[in-house]
Amino acid sequence: MIIDQNENLIIVTQENASVIELVKKIETLYPKFKNNNIIVNLNTIKGVALKDVIEFLRVSNQHRATKHSFVIVNEGIDTDKTPDEIIIVPTLQEAYDIIEMEVMERDLGL
Repeated sequence: MIIDQNENLIIVTQENASVIELVKKIETLYPKFKNNNIIVNLNTIKGVALKDVIEFLRVSNQHRATKHSFVIVNEGIDTDKTPDEIIIVPTLQEAYDIIEMEVMERDLGL
């Protein structure tokens, strides 16, 4: 797991382990991440399925409830089939854009 931090943004990239192992690591390290927006980059893992992405549902809901963004990056997942509570985008740039929009919405009180 590679963790990059810029200001109030954490980017987590998984290279070798399974998605379930990644979710467990994020949950363990969550106290360090809880005050930042989080991007989880799954594009480096081959064969990510919808059931894998759903593993992030609990941590995503917990994080978004604290008024912080949680975005998953994976170009192979059909976003029409994912739960509305999980934000999935195909590229890192789109993840940055989503977070920027959500920050503006929170600043405006929307």
